[in-house]
Amino acid sequence: MKISELLLQDFDVEISNTRRTLERVPEGKNDWKCHGKSMELGKLAMHCASLPLFGSYIILDDGMDMAAPKRPKTSLEFTSRDACLQQLDDSAKACRDAIAASPDEALAAPWKFSYGEHLISHGPRSLAFRQMCFNHLVHHTAQLGVYLRLNDIPVPALYGPSADEQWSPK
Repeated sequence: MKISELLLQDFDVEISNTRRTLERVPEGKNDWKCHGKSMELGKLAMHCASLPLFGSYIILDDGMDMAAPKRPKTSLEFTSRDACLQQLDDSAKACRDAIAASPDEALAAPWKFSYGEHLISHGPRSLAFRQMCFNHLVHHTAQLGVYLRLNDIPVPALYGPSADEQWSPK
């Protein structure tokens, strides 16, 4: 099995989980935060919706220097749930297409991530993708689940049952 096929198996599951969570984000609570140091609900939702686009950059670009970005900054302004879901769909399509078109050699090649002279990582592109796209997306989708819980919104069953929903494999 090719590396891209393995990544796409996980990708499809994580995008589905993120979509099911974003579908429950309430409108009108964009600025709600559970703590002064926490991200606002709307911004967190848009961050989750945009993360696959960052994943596509990992796949398509030779590396990334956060001190001198070559890609435009994605807006994290939440305007509506539908716009957020559209952002996820667009981001996920770009990322999925990039993964599907990537040969094993490209995914095994080193990918440098830095902030100016400060090296953040320089390992295989597939590892950078898993850590900075998958793990990052899982982390923030789970964080969004906490925000839902604190706003008395049912939390979707993602990897097993939640207190609000039974789980069954899709």
